[in-house]
Amino acid sequence: MAEQPKTRLYVDSPLAEGQSVGLDHERAHFLRHVLRLDRGDPVAVFNGRDGEWLALIDGFGKGWCSLAVESQRRPQDAVPDLWLVFAPLKKGRIDFVAEKATEMGVSRLWPVFTRRTDPNRVNMDRLRANAIEAAEQCERLTVPELADPVPLARALADWPAERTLYLCAEAGIARPVAEAMRSAGSSPAALLVGPEGGFDQSELDEIVKLPFVVPVGLGPRILRADTAVVAALACWQSLAGDWTADGGDTRPPFRSAADPTA
Repeated sequence: MAEQPKTRLYVDSPLAEGQSVGLDHERAHFLRHVLRLDRGDPVAVFNGRDGEWLALIDGFGKGWCSLAVESQRRPQDAVPDLWLVFAPLKKGRIDFVAEKATEMGVSRLWPVFTRRTDPNRVNMDRLRANAIEAAEQCERLTVPELADPVPLARALADWPAERTLYLCAEAGIARPVAEAMRSAGSSPAALLVGPEGGFDQSELDEIVKLPFVVPVGLGPRILRADTAVVAALACWQSLAGDWTADGGDTRPPFRSAADPTA
């Protein structure tokens, strides 16, 4: 049996047998000085397009590392067509949202500014770095697309009519989340989670009038915004997403009971 990769890395380069991939200073430092890997050690690489590949460390230099791509471990797959539209939170909590939403399989992360949003800007480089790290850890083959932050009103004005938007509503009339999502099927969908203080009432009144919006409730307790993200995503994946696959065990095929990281 081939030796298991020591780590997984997201790269921008094309991946194919015989391809050489160069890593920047940060990645080279991570492999050599944090993981203490050496020439010939195996790593797994993916780019969101070509599947996952086994690569061997070909060499280190001052501030660089090169990898030699050997063979494909997994073909590219598709993630559910699910967006997460969310009001930005303060630094630690928005990091959590990016990490957990990536682990939960969203295809797009879209920060929007509501009337009660506290942070007035989003560090998109940091958001992307958190999404990439989460994708590397959770063994998905893609990194979520990051949409530029906009006011919520603008996002809704340009909303694609065929994409259902499940509004996680903390007040007002709403359907139980399981009832609303159970019949979603594979149609495009999105979840909207508001700021820590909740939506402004007039803002909420405007949102629920839109024909593509389905207000859903997340139970009898008030959830923090980052908790609501995880709860809503878990509900959607278990009722309409890739947790519902009927082909048996959908975990990565190379995992086994003998693998200590399984």
